[in-house]
Amino acid sequence: MSGTPRTLRLHGDDNVIVSVDQVRQGDRLAEDFIAATRVPRGHKIAVCTIASGEPIRKFGQIIGFASREIARGEWVHEQNVVMSDFSRDYAFSADADQGGVVAPDAPATFEGFRRANDKAGTRNYIGILTSVNCSASVARFIAEAVTRSGILDEFPNVDGVIPLVHGGGCALDVNGEGYEMLKRTQWGYAANPNMGAVVMVGLGCEGFQIGRWKELYGVVESETFRSMTIQDVGGTRKTVDQGVEMITEMLPLVNQSKRETLPASMLSLALQCGGSDGYSGITANPSLGYASDILVAHGGTTILAETPEIYGAEHLLTRRAVSREVGEKLVERIKWWEDYTARNRMEMNNNPSPGNKLGGLTTILEKSLGATAKGGTSPLTAVYEYAEPANAKGFVFMDSPGYDPCSITGQVASGANIVAFTTGRGSAYGCKPSPSLKLATNTPMYEKMIDDMDINCGDVLDGVSIEEKGQQIFNRLLEVASGSRTKSEQFGYGDAEFVPWIVGATM
Repeated sequence: MSGTPRTLRLHGDDNVIVSVDQVRQGDRLAEDFIAATRVPRGHKIAVCTIASGEPIRKFGQIIGFASREIARGEWVHEQNVVMSDFSRDYAFSADADQGGVVAPDAPATFEGFRRANDKAGTRNYIGILTSVNCSASVARFIAEAVTRSGILDEFPNVDGVIPLVHGGGCALDVNGEGYEMLKRTQWGYAANPNMGAVVMVGLGCEGFQIGRWKELYGVVESETFRSMTIQDVGGTRKTVDQGVEMITEMLPLVNQSKRETLPASMLSLALQCGGSDGYSGITANPSLGYASDILVAHGGTTILAETPEIYGAEHLLTRRAVSREVGEKLVERIKWWEDYTARNRMEMNNNPSPGNKLGGLTTILEKSLGATAKGGTSPLTAVYEYAEPANAKGFVFMDSPGYDPCSITGQVASGANIVAFTTGRGSAYGCKPSPSLKLATNTPMYEKMIDDMDINCGDVLDGVSIEEKGQQIFNRLLEVASGSRTKSEQFGYGDAEFVPWIVGATM
């Protein structure tokens, strides 16, 4: 079989295999048949004749239906696959007592910042939050002025000053769903343990009123929280000067925080994927899933999100729910998304991007099955709405769009103090205040984007086990939590990636 292109059959019930290498028309494959067409790397090949209307199966699950008869050896993709509705067995909690990994003999630790609320920071930032887009530039001006002054050099335990600006905050229904999400998101960032202190800046006349938000969450002015509005202070220059003064006063106190040895149970890991490809569900995602199981076994929290990217695979999660109530809450979020897309004249299968499709993913069902693997096999202990505090330990789910910056914004607002991000096409992303570790699904992309990728999971295709790669990821997460910089941090990513989910009409 010398020179035979490598392929993978992922489940005994599958009627497609995945091309690990480029397949040319006429190549004899390991399954002992001839490729009828050229098939790109990461794409699917029919292993038998598939009749029109018959399900296409990958991972042992339905990922679509043949739009016409597909011959054995033919490339299986958009040209011959369509989406159709079919029933799923949610089997609530049927597998809740299975999965996960054996509890460790010795607890893993990291060097982090212990906070007064018994949370742990992996970074120590001062954040500048904005109530409305109208104060975004002023927030940036304040951060730039502090950085330019050189004063941060005097405070080595402070990781920096971050302006976290957004495009909303006004012209919205203050009694509506979008407003509630924004309030939760702002509170989640203010309370995230990676924030040593926060300044919030508003314009003054916006729908999102800082005073009302403070009253709702019981926030009071203190040495580590200050707020102001441009209109009250008296314009741009005065507000920038006052903001710089506030941060200058905060720096000595924030700098007093020092890293100490803390248990891994204090880590909250955001599980994320973006720029996915046909290898995502085979290499990086299941490897991250194993790392997720290790952290759960150590008593930590892992947060899966991106509801459109579990669509069609949600029945695998409801089986792992610790109770029917938890499982039904996940199904309720799926139904909300079906309504949300319908009223916006969209459909759930719009999710796979052109890059996803070039990488071998044909339908949202296929993408979801691979994406869900990031959640490992541990029981699902809770389901949260966007930016709700994720207070439960173990593996949890948070509702969010599949748009990565928006989804991770919600996870950080829910309490994630570290992020693991898998990518197959190559994603240029970083996060503040929570560092983001980038995991490549395939070796060619890892080598091409070596300056952006932290770990190569493509060697799983060469024989490295999922367990070994998962342990490598977990070990690196502990290093990052202890202060080691990720590639995206070295570039300075994270200021522009704060993207709260904007739901509802702009009035």
